[in-house]
Amino acid sequence: TDALVTLEVHNPSAFENAFRGRGVALSAAPLFLDAVAAMGPGPFAVVSPDPGGAKRAELFREALEARLGQPVGKAFADKHRSGGVVTGDLFVGEVEGATAVIVDDLVSTGGTLARAARAARAAGAAQVIAAAAHGLFTAGAAEALADPALDRLMVTDAVPAFRLPADARKKLQIVPAAPLIAEAVRRLHEHRP
Repeated sequence: TDALVTLEVHNPSAFENAFRGRGVALSAAPLFLDAVAAMGPGPFAVVSPDPGGAKRAELFREALEARLGQPVGKAFADKHRSGGVVTGDLFVGEVEGATAVIVDDLVSTGGTLARAARAARAAGAAQVIAAAAHGLFTAGAAEALADPALDRLMVTDAVPAFRLPADARKKLQIVPAAPLIAEAVRRLHEHRP
């Protein structure tokens, strides 16, 4: 194997140290930037749904700010997991009147996403959308997506949404990952970064 290419790894540091060969971790951010930028002039605020995603959210915020040519706010929702119980009510940041964009790597049950969406709404967000590379949609995800605090969820087609019932897909926007992966393969073939 000359290279291992993956999309939106959960822990970039672990991925970088996991293989002896070349590893390329692609970010799904470029796939979501177009969709968010097309929503209009804003204002926007990017939200990290938990402490582990702060770096991912900040990189997306910086890219969105550069793309729009205007300031993009930021916010952070706290989350603690102990003994299978999730707690944490802290929400820091300015989202009042803005479209809050929650950025995460994956959606499993959707609990973290729903908590962050409710916190952003409580802080005054005009609209709440989310973007996650992988929609796993395990048990409970349909209920989380139905939460009125969340207006839309964008996921890539890297994982088919077959676990999610058809009636639960109303808020779902599926973004193709093929263009990003194809560009990575082309650049690897041409020996470019």
